[in-house]
Amino acid sequence: MGSRRTAAEPRRAGVSRNVAVLGLVSLLTDVSSEMTLTLLPLMLANVLGVKTAVIGLIEGIAETVASLTKVGAGWLSDRLRQRKALTVVGYTVSALAKPLLVVANTWGLVAAVRTVDRLGKGIRTAPRDALIADSAAPGRRGINFGWQRALDTAGAVLGLGLAALIVHSSQHGTLLLTRETFRTLVLVAVAPALLAVVVLWLGVRETPRPARGGGAPAGGREGLSRSFMLFVVAAVLFALGNSSDAFLVLRAQSAGLSVLGVLGALIVFNVVYAAVSAPAGALSDRLGRRGLLLLAWTLYALVYLGFAVAAAGWQVWTLYALYGVYYGISEGVARALVADLVEPELRGTAFGIHAAAVGVTAFPASLLAGILWQGVGSWTGWGPAAPFVFRAGMALVAAGVLSRAVPGRAGVDSA
Repeated sequence: MGSRRTAAEPRRAGVSRNVAVLGLVSLLTDVSSEMTLTLLPLMLANVLGVKTAVIGLIEGIAETVASLTKVGAGWLSDRLRQRKALTVVGYTVSALAKPLLVVANTWGLVAAVRTVDRLGKGIRTAPRDALIADSAAPGRRGINFGWQRALDTAGAVLGLGLAALIVHSSQHGTLLLTRETFRTLVLVAVAPALLAVVVLWLGVRETPRPARGGGAPAGGREGLSRSFMLFVVAAVLFALGNSSDAFLVLRAQSAGLSVLGVLGALIVFNVVYAAVSAPAGALSDRLGRRGLLLLAWTLYALVYLGFAVAAAGWQVWTLYALYGVYYGISEGVARALVADLVEPELRGTAFGIHAAAVGVTAFPASLLAGILWQGVGSWTGWGPAAPFVFRAGMALVAAGVLSRAVPGRAGVDSA
């Protein structure tokens, strides 16, 4: 008699069926996002003439909305013991928001669309990450989160490649992005975003989870460990210097890269990110999470010091490749660590708290970066280098807190 594979049953690579499908959903979604949202800062700056401080304000507001939503969505997924429905709603909201960028002709309208898109991300992120943790076999969370991040980033490579082809055919080597090119990118990006929702709805199964014992309501803060809360503190300190990557795009352009050059650097970043994610996750299952995160955060500091002094296009490309190594190590490993530090019935809440704490910090971080670039940088003579030096310093401070907050072999053989 044949056996039926469950959502959490591992495949040969240690990746569950749910995670394999969620990886495909992330791939399709990132194809759409990278074709549109990555070049949104250039659309604001080149087409609408928006200043960097306003771009920072837009990014900060959008990320704050997403962050506050993550807490409620994660808590609700614990309370209802349902992850899939909220994940579907979140991806659907984002998919329906992006096409509105075609008609957005003021920065206020762009900010509204960007905020709705991030609202969708806020709804889906904590339930999706909890679903990945619920679906992963014991001791295999690192490889499962790493696999999902790898496919997500592979979608970014495809999306950026398509964007580069469209930009090349529309405006060749022109330095500034045009309105017509951006609208074409948005229209092409609609299809993969909608397809991702269909794949998610048909392919992912809810994973049954036991109710919490002792009569305590699921989704409360009971059971959140001291190590988890200290890790959140370290993550917030790191995030205070981790403003929107929109400033990296603007920095690349200020170093002399054309729109095509920026897209090429981003493709390099995402190829490296995708290649590193799964091996880094698997390594964290064997060696623990803390050491890899310390390595990633230290590398981040060095990369941002590099961006502060970069003066040529090839330097930007090199720094983006190293930035991909940082992301490949940190993103999946950090998510796996959150799952390690809390009880299964509180995973949605924990992912929501972690993501919200980091995301809320994005508002002052992005606004501060814009001010440092446009105001303090000009006053001190540092110019665009100012926010990058600040970000490097905060990363090193956060690494110091992390080294004391989390056990050295957290995640090893974790159930």
